[in-house]
Amino acid sequence: MSMPLRAETPGDSTPVDDRAFFGHPRGLSTLFFTEMWERFSYYGMRALLILFMTAAPAAGGLGFDTATAGAVYGLYTSMVYLLTLPGGWIADRWLGQRRSVLYGGMLIASGHFSMAVPMLTTFYLGLVLIVIGTGLLKGNIAVLVGKLYTPNDNRRDAGFSIYYMGINLGAFLAPLVCGYLGQRVNWHLGFAAAGVGMVFGLVQYALGDRYLGNAGAASPSAGTPEAAAGRRQAIAWSVGAIIVVGLFGMAVATGAVSVSAAQIAEWVGWSLLAGTVVFFGWLYLDRSWTPQERGRLYVVGVFFLCAAIFWSVFEQAGSTLNLFADRSTHNVVFGWTFPSSWYQSLNALFIIIFAPMFAWLWITLGRREPASPTKFSFGLIGVGIGFLVLVPAALAAGNGGQVSPAWLTATYLIHTWAELSLSPVGLSSMTKLAPVRIAGLMMGVWYLGSSVGNYIAGQLAGFYEQMPLAELFGAVSVLPIAAGIVMLLLSKKFAAMMHGVK
Repeated sequence: MSMPLRAETPGDSTPVDDRAFFGHPRGLSTLFFTEMWERFSYYGMRALLILFMTAAPAAGGLGFDTATAGAVYGLYTSMVYLLTLPGGWIADRWLGQRRSVLYGGMLIASGHFSMAVPMLTTFYLGLVLIVIGTGLLKGNIAVLVGKLYTPNDNRRDAGFSIYYMGINLGAFLAPLVCGYLGQRVNWHLGFAAAGVGMVFGLVQYALGDRYLGNAGAASPSAGTPEAAAGRRQAIAWSVGAIIVVGLFGMAVATGAVSVSAAQIAEWVGWSLLAGTVVFFGWLYLDRSWTPQERGRLYVVGVFFLCAAIFWSVFEQAGSTLNLFADRSTHNVVFGWTFPSSWYQSLNALFIIIFAPMFAWLWITLGRREPASPTKFSFGLIGVGIGFLVLVPAALAAGNGGQVSPAWLTATYLIHTWAELSLSPVGLSSMTKLAPVRIAGLMMGVWYLGSSVGNYIAGQLAGFYEQMPLAELFGAVSVLPIAAGIVMLLLSKKFAAMMHGVK
């Protein structure tokens, strides 16, 4: 992999005194609502995905066992985040962040509408389209948020927290709408509703485009001959990848190649491991970095490991926790039975409630604000504690019993506090730690950590029917708590390596 040649300097196109959106640049409102609708589409479909795959064919589902469903779920969610890495590379070399977000949204909408067609082929086609589209959109829209601020603007972390509220507003509404339609009316109607949400996001993005100024709009090819060569290379690799994926898909669909979801998931797992090692090897062996850049890149590697561990636990919300909600929880409130997918809204609801409090807290603390490594340790320890809470619930639900919704509610609340300590902070840190010329690519590194974590989360779902739940939940909690303690002990050392970035 060669290095991207160019990316705009963060904040270089937005007036510093722009405070039209609750004290923040007005362009933040455009990105806030675009991401809100994109997350509506993603979480609406995700709330249904493993339930649809494990539902009996007589109930309109695919009838997969939990091991197969977990493999497909983990493969899908890991690839969603993995493709943000080439998505950032394409944006840096060819499309720019603005067009990448637009084209990505179009592919996402097409994917959801494909899943609305009740055929196994269109189901898998839809997943592929969503993966590619999210790879183009997800990392690049976060880069655009960073470009609305100068590097030293003290509103930056608060701005990402507000942006994070947009993510979670969509994630809150999605299971309520798509989950209800999918579980109570028709699975494919739920998938179609997710597609409609993405269309709303695209319309809003086009109407609010003028508020973004020039951020992410310039084509990297409009410059030196080297940049033009980079653009041609990006186009060639993109076309080649499309051809390879298309031919493989046709071979599987026609029966020329026989391969199971579990086999593909295993290949992806090894590819993730090899790709991660190669990428960081390439990154750290590059001799062009200054000592300051190299120190920050080492911290990026630490944050990557923390993110992978965190998301491997947190993202079981859509797999093991979703199954626990459906099979082992008494989903009744005031005598009314609600869809189990509605638990997927709890985390987002808590984010909406507590994100402003965390944003206010970081600003109020001022110089006493914990450094990013310390916040990461809080997130890791918290997500582990959230699973420990479920151990007695799993014991009580043994032999087919059901437990109170309060257990899952408590877990999602603790996970929310952990997420607010790590995720928006990680997004902001990546935009500050990344060398300017690889801004889009380094945001992809953050999502690479999410990809690895999501893959592991899907694999762990395969143990749902193979080992006692109390043991599974207890085992899941150990690694993040241990990693969080280590991170806390070394936080001052890592903070020093960040060379002034908090």
